[in-house]
Amino acid sequence: MTLTPTLSVIGLMIAVIAGLAWLERRPREFGKLRFPTTPFIFLAIFVIVIMASHLLGLAGVQHGR
Repeated sequence: MTLTPTLSVIGLMIAVIAGLAWLERRPREFGKLRFPTTPFIFLAIFVIVIMASHLLGLAGVQHGR
């Protein structure tokens, strides 16, 4: 994966987090079940961390072993 797809995935995950945070802040309607957003926010943060590590690898930073 090159620089462009890596940055695209990071941007997409930031947009997903923003959308889920917006859903979380909406007022609740009585009697309706809500979509659980918190696990998906944490999953998006995890993907951002993985992509940031990949981005450092693309920049030539030695990490890991």
